[in-house]
Amino acid sequence: MKRAIPVLALSVAGLVPVWLYSPASGHEGELSEVAAPPVQQQQAAPQTTTAPQTTGAAPKTTGAAPKTTTQQQQTQQQAQNRTVSGPAVNTSEGTVQVQVTLQGTKIVDVKALRAPNSNPTRMALPLLRESALKAQSADIDTVSGATATSEGYKQSLQAAIDQAK
Repeated sequence: MKRAIPVLALSVAGLVPVWLYSPASGHEGELSEVAAPPVQQQQAAPQTTTAPQTTGAAPKTTGAAPKTTTQQQQTQQQAQNRTVSGPAVNTSEGTVQVQVTLQGTKIVDVKALRAPNSNPTRMALPLLRESALKAQSADIDTVSGATATSEGYKQSLQAAIDQAK
C-alpha cells in the first residue's frame, strides 16, 4: 500500500504529456508536390523505307504522309485538356490544394498539390480522387478519419471546377 500512491502519481505525471501532445500544431509535415505538366509523347516523323534491290530497280520509298486522323484527334484532345488549380484551403490539419485536369467538361484527373502529411490524409487522398472522378463534381463523401482534409479537398476542387467554367 505504501508504494501504490507514488506509483499512481508518477504514472499520471508520465501520461499527462502524452495526452497533451498535438502533432498538428506546427504543420511542418505538409505534403507538397510541384505540378508538372503532363508528359507528352513525341511523335516520330515518318521514316523512309527501302525495298531490297534484286532487279536493279530504284528503291521504293514512302514519303511523309499527312497526319492521320488519330494523330489529329490526339492533338485536338491535348488542346482541349485544361489544367486548373484550386485555391489553397487552410484546415485544422493543414493546407489542402487541388489541381483538376478537364477534357471539355469531363474531369479526367485530380491531383492534390498540397495536403497535410498524416496517415489519415495519405489514406484519404486516393479515395477522394477516385470519388471526384466517378462523381465528375466536388459533391463527394467525406472520408472518415480525415474529415478536415476531405472538406478542404472538396472546397479547393469546387473552386477549381468553377474557375474552369
